[in-house]
Amino acid sequence: MNADFTLDTARALDAADPLSRFRDQFFIPQHDGEDCIYLTGNSLGLQPRAAADALQVELDSWREHGVEGHFRGAHPWADYHERFARGLAHLTGAQENEVVAMNALTTNLHLLLVSFYRPQGKRRKILAEAKAFPSDRYALVSQIRFHQGDPDTDLIELSPRPGEHTLRTVDIESAIQQAGDELALVMMGGVNYYTGQRLDMRTIAAAAAEVGALCGFDLAHAMGNVPMSLHEWGVDFACWCSYKYLNSGPGAVSGIYVHERHLGLTDIPRFEGWWGHDKERRFLMEPNFHPIATAEAWQLSNAPVLNMAVHAVALDQFLEAGIEALRERGDRLTAYLEAAIHDVAERTGAELEIITPTEVEQRGSQISLLAHGFGRQLFDDLTAAGVVADWREPNVIRMAPVPLYNSFSDLARFHAILQHCILKSH
Repeated sequence: MNADFTLDTARALDAADPLSRFRDQFFIPQHDGEDCIYLTGNSLGLQPRAAADALQVELDSWREHGVEGHFRGAHPWADYHERFARGLAHLTGAQENEVVAMNALTTNLHLLLVSFYRPQGKRRKILAEAKAFPSDRYALVSQIRFHQGDPDTDLIELSPRPGEHTLRTVDIESAIQQAGDELALVMMGGVNYYTGQRLDMRTIAAAAAEVGALCGFDLAHAMGNVPMSLHEWGVDFACWCSYKYLNSGPGAVSGIYVHERHLGLTDIPRFEGWWGHDKERRFLMEPNFHPIATAEAWQLSNAPVLNMAVHAVALDQFLEAGIEALRERGDRLTAYLEAAIHDVAERTGAELEIITPTEVEQRGSQISLLAHGFGRQLFDDLTAAGVVADWREPNVIRMAPVPLYNSFSDLARFHAILQHCILKSH
């Protein structure tokens, strides 16, 4: 990408982009009296300006109605979670009956593994990426142990080829085929948290099905970042958080997707709770569980309304902007950031290696940078200059140009700061 990194050119690019208007809907943290360059929306998204009002609505309902707020007020709490189905279906490419907002990410992963990791006979193995987010690995290992398995033999961890940073789809397919009838489950990150690689979820799900295995994804870094078609792709299940690209606040509610072929079953293994019970019969207080014939059957408890209030604001923003349009803008921002890094490397002679795939179909809004010879000092210098990025051991700086609120002007300023920090260190 040939790019001009002057502020005037960047501001012109922002002015010409209709999605730039969404930036004004967020609070931007300040540094020395101006907007910081916030590039860590892949860790915690920024606060929508409408968040406080949305939360106040529910606080007012609680104050005015007490327990009757479950059935009165602007958004009665008894069916509060139902208001998220449309937005979640839009982002996942699912049917509305296949998604529900509930719990926290790793809690949901465990609940889904209860249903979809069912080792029998020699079919006991789980295939995952070697550089999975640690919490995912903890969950997989503990589930294997729970089923009296051995993680050393039952967990297949797939690494990139020597000298490469990301997985090849053909190698994932080959590993699935090689495991064959010993494979119970493929469970991977839809977008890898470390490299930013977007996996070919359609191909992986098809390969798993071909050998008789189930397939699920952790979408923590994919949700609100890249368009998906989970239903069409035949993915069995998925879970995600909403505090990264979904901008719903620290520790905000998670969500799940379950393909419709698994819905309405009474014999599927599942940890059950009151809020997954047939909603028409819920208050009959029956002793036996009757699952809702949707993904809601995996719910355990009633909605954490105060936690979820901001989530509604965030999903409405995505519905207004459209995930496809946001991904197109995100591709342009990410390419601009990539070009800025290459330009600084050329100007300064620094060895700056981007380990995120160059191909747009293999990444979302993330660039993971190896700055050889600099270590953490470069990251610290960027932070001191007002760049909010993310350091991941042992030596990666992660940056996320989020299309809802980042701008070309942010990235032009980053270009100048990165160059200054590198030249200062020589």
